[in-house]
Amino acid sequence: MITIIGSGKVGGDAALFSALKKLDDQILLLDVAKGLPQGEAMDINHMLSEQGIDVEVKGSNDFADMKGSNIVVVVAGSGRKPGMTRMDLLKINASVVKSVVENIKKYADNSIIIPVTNPLDPMAFVTYKTSGFERSRVFGMGGMLDLSRFKQFIHEATGYSRNSINALVIGEHGENMLPLPRFSSISGIPLSTILPKEKLDELVLNTKQVAAKVIELKGATVHAPGNAISAIVESIVRDKKQVIPIATYLDGEYGHSDVTIGVPAVIGKKGVEKIIELDLNDEEQKVFDKGIESVKNAISGIEI
Repeated sequence: MITIIGSGKVGGDAALFSALKKLDDQILLLDVAKGLPQGEAMDINHMLSEQGIDVEVKGSNDFADMKGSNIVVVVAGSGRKPGMTRMDLLKINASVVKSVVENIKKYADNSIIIPVTNPLDPMAFVTYKTSGFERSRVFGMGGMLDLSRFKQFIHEATGYSRNSINALVIGEHGENMLPLPRFSSISGIPLSTILPKEKLDELVLNTKQVAAKVIELKGATVHAPGNAISAIVESIVRDKKQVIPIATYLDGEYGHSDVTIGVPAVIGKKGVEKIIELDLNDEEQKVFDKGIESVKNAISGIEI
């Protein structure tokens, strides 16, 4: 069973995409808000019924119902409002995530946990430390969402098929994220040979700023994060060994320890099966290290 804790727009979309991909026979939506997960489950089941998809989505307010879950996605907490940074949510959501993780330990202690709550990197750190799970079983969704935005800007700039585009974004899921044109390509052709540096710099800046723009226009980002969650879950369930940028705990990788941040990793049935260390240049390393500093400053103020 896949459990998604937090039945707002992103949690609902994650359940929807996971059901459409038939990632499990049962998907549980959990939320403290009475009626919300039940109503969301009903709505999704009605759609699945018409589609002829035999996946059962259930809504619940009882954490005990997630007993035996293989994968638990944590979307619970306050969402980002217009004008807010992800870090503004730090203290609001830290206590929520800690409480949720205690329930995961109680009812689904063999699960893989995927935190999504913002600010993502500190919340992934809180999840890892609170759970006591092996680090391979706790990793956050961040870079997968960021690279989807980067890919769209590459598509707009080149006019080439989205299917031909490979992109990579690592680092902090926030103001210090690191889109990597040098490690991005179109059907194997380096992006840097297709677009001039000035254009690449523009795409990087747009990728960093676009989430705030979407929130300003419609109030929340929904479909892209919902899809990103389901893509990570799919790589686990189907043991795809897909290389995905996820927020994971570092223990010496990239020259850093005791911090959680986005890096590329092989994701399979055991969770994080291998962290891939890129040979960053001086400019890239500077941005990456700035993100590390930001996350460390954030987690230093959280009691775990």
